[in-house]
Amino acid sequence: MADAAHFDVAIIGAGIAGTALAASLNGNGLAIALVEAAPLAAAELPTACTLSNFDSRVSALTPRSRQQLQTLGAWQAIADYRQCAYRHMTVWDAEGTGQIDFDCAEVNAPLLGHIVENRAIVSALAGQVSAAADITLFNPARLESCAMQQAVATQLTLEGGATLQADLLVAADGALSRVREMTGFDTREWDYGHRAIVATVEVEYPHQDTAWQRFLPSGPLAMLPLPGDGQRHYCSIVWSLQDSLVDELLDLEDAEFCAELQRAIEGRLGRIVASSPRFAFPLRQRHAVDYVKPGIALVGDAAHTIHPLAGQGINLGLQDVAVLAQEVLAGHERGISPGQLELLRRYQRRRKGENLLMMAAMDGFKRLFEQQALPLRWLRNVGMRGVNQMGPLKQQLMRHAMGLD
Repeated sequence: MADAAHFDVAIIGAGIAGTALAASLNGNGLAIALVEAAPLAAAELPTACTLSNFDSRVSALTPRSRQQLQTLGAWQAIADYRQCAYRHMTVWDAEGTGQIDFDCAEVNAPLLGHIVENRAIVSALAGQVSAAADITLFNPARLESCAMQQAVATQLTLEGGATLQADLLVAADGALSRVREMTGFDTREWDYGHRAIVATVEVEYPHQDTAWQRFLPSGPLAMLPLPGDGQRHYCSIVWSLQDSLVDELLDLEDAEFCAELQRAIEGRLGRIVASSPRFAFPLRQRHAVDYVKPGIALVGDAAHTIHPLAGQGINLGLQDVAVLAQEVLAGHERGISPGQLELLRRYQRRRKGENLLMMAAMDGFKRLFEQQALPLRWLRNVGMRGVNQMGPLKQQLMRHAMGLD
């Protein structure tokens, strides 16, 4: 026990949230441990724009998130690799005439956001933390146990017997967080009864730098723009469906699936030419009752998971990281331990309300568009058309979604 290496902050999980937090804290005199079970390295990413060469999981980064990655030194590697700026967004109801069109010009911005492959973000951040003087990587290394040793110090044991001690333990190990489970955080959670199908598809017409989303009775379908090669045009799909409908779509031959997808999106991008292999994952809303305990904090998906219909999960997680880093570094300047509960509670106060508000809004949208009663369908279509015509309200919604407020 006495020879356990001591760190100011130990971060479990080197996905987007974990690596972003480590990079945010680096360079300020803090000793940081980053523990990740899977091998971590800046990957050699395929550059050819073909169906098989895109990551099936992508994120819609807001301008605020892009700026955060730029401050961390990670954005340039992403931009040098590939990303797709989107300047427009079209959302419409399958059960009526309601439609909202968002355009970056309405808020005097050059774009609404960027669609980026998740592996590109992880690779760029891995490049930053691998070269950081204040960060010690334990990789590949799996956390075996953790236990409080003092008021705000946690003893960590890794598989193989290595031990660490940290003033602040951060769970950045995803929706099924082992740290959250080991340390006894309560959660409120429920299944949506949906799974999301993800894939890359080639489409006939250019995507017009537009994110397309159609609300169907079975769930929302998003088609997100990806880089093309001039002759071929690609989109990433996230198709949320009632669980009973998913296996049938997964089992279809590619041509049949493309035809179903083309019908579902009303042919807005012409023919669906081809699809990559399709994957599905269950959708479950989960929120930790508390994000912090003495010496422990949850960030990103370990603290909250949200329906993907607005693509806000990664942006909420990156804001968790930004706020926690701000509070830890402000405390460090005053000689306060990063595990002090009052310091951690300030992080929780700043983040919990915004996260809950976004989660409630997404859940409300999902439930509203599932309703088939004629009066509710009429009301939501009238509401969509009304919002589309109300410039100031629409601008406010756009600025908030872009992280500009």
